[in-house]
Amino acid sequence: MAESFFIRKTVNINHDNSYNEAAIDLGAYVDALSSTVLTIHRVDVAFTDSSGRALSMVTADTASVAQFQLLTQTQQDIVRLDNKALICSGKIESYTPSVASSPLAAISTTAYDIAPQSFTNGYIVATENIYLGGSASTNFAGNVYVSVMIEASVTKMTQNKAMSLALSQQ
Repeated sequence: MAESFFIRKTVNINHDNSYNEAAIDLGAYVDALSSTVLTIHRVDVAFTDSSGRALSMVTADTASVAQFQLLTQTQQDIVRLDNKALICSGKIESYTPSVASSPLAAISTTAYDIAPQSFTNGYIVATENIYLGGSASTNFAGNVYVSVMIEASVTKMTQNKAMSLALSQQ
């Protein structure tokens, strides 16, 4: 296996149920014409406030959900698992019983819908950009930031295969 490296990105997904997204430039690693593609082996995700701390809730006895997705194409909203552009997706569900004693979520669970670490050989990307996006519900006390750390390696494949893959992911 080739040497792996890490790509990191953070996106402010607000807390207003809107969809927010940012591009991650892979041009230094991907060149389908030269038969070079990126293999994503693992994606780790964190949902935090702007300083990297745990999320707080607005009022007691409320639940909130924040979702993220990593894609080969830009999107206007969260997509389903059957969308060909989807690389990875998941969510955090948070609940707090009492804001008076602690505004921090008392219960939080993070779950992946799908992630490259679920696959035997990772997820191969032949596009020069991927997109990190997400949405967060209004019961969070402030904006939600989703951060990913992507473990990847550069892989060679035939030019025909690389171009076919690039076209199928656009």
